[in-house]
Amino acid sequence: MKAVVCAKFGPPESLQLQEVEKPTLKDSDVLVRIRASSVNFNILAYMEGKPVFARLMGVGLLKPKAKIPGGDIAGQVEAIGKNVRQFKQGDEVFGNLDGCGWGAFAEYVAVSENVLARKPNNISFEQAAAAVQSSSVALQGLRKGKIKSGQKVLIYGASGGIGTFAVQIAKSFGADVIGVCSTRNLDFVRSLGADHVIDYTKEDFTKNGQLYDLILATAGYHSIFDYKRALSPEGSYVMVGGTMKGPHAMTQVFQALAMGPLLSKKGGKQLGSLTTKASQPDLVFIKELIEAGKVKPVIDKSYPLNEVAAALRYYEKRHTRGKVVITISNIP
Repeated sequence: MKAVVCAKFGPPESLQLQEVEKPTLKDSDVLVRIRASSVNFNILAYMEGKPVFARLMGVGLLKPKAKIPGGDIAGQVEAIGKNVRQFKQGDEVFGNLDGCGWGAFAEYVAVSENVLARKPNNISFEQAAAAVQSSSVALQGLRKGKIKSGQKVLIYGASGGIGTFAVQIAKSFGADVIGVCSTRNLDFVRSLGADHVIDYTKEDFTKNGQLYDLILATAGYHSIFDYKRALSPEGSYVMVGGTMKGPHAMTQVFQALAMGPLLSKKGGKQLGSLTTKASQPDLVFIKELIEAGKVKPVIDKSYPLNEVAAALRYYEKRHTRGKVVITISNIP
């Protein structure tokens, strides 16, 4: 089969499209013929070995631990092991390979049935691949912030991969959603269902006197003290991303990890970060939201498997509107 191979840490151009052996099916595995994948920030950390702490968190010390990158998949079940009970040949599925060896940038992958769910029946494989990790991060972040109907929920980075899902999922919970984005994306974020939008190039939401019950930060940078000031007395700030380049690169991440627990008050404001986990129940929950028409994946741009490097370069600019998707044309 064809696969994108990452043999050493380096820029996107170091990735190579190669012919590799098709995965061997184990008794508890599902062999998936991959139709599409998508790009997430952790792929850049995996590929480049940056920031350095990423190497200490499992991507590999001297070289990438997994040969084939990519975590999000959508495709069809090609075959099943004798112990598999949830799926049968021909089922359309989507799933998250993070934590189980990766391998999404390839034509096939063999993976445990417990990381897969049936693909929503009203969207394409490309849209399903776009919905895997980003929607799960958004959902888990909102849940960590204890989202409730009627709350004022601010999504910082509302037009990005995680943000587009966060806006829609928060609306499905009955929240009053405020989306923060650039000028060019104001109407786009409104179209996702945001009740209010803030142009970060013209207004600093941490200084406008408004208080929010939940702030989900998916991008950008503000001091953790700024976030604390913008929270209601019992509000929550959950960091799920931040700027990765420039003078504040990774600062938002480190502040949330190191200072969040110290600044949180029992029965009062809660500040911290999210440690995401691949979850089959979450995928099923997202599937139901999509099929009910409450959430729709947004694709900014699609690239074929042999242009993964270009896809990563485009994604690195951090100005995507929704998701960057990899389409995989399998050989019959």
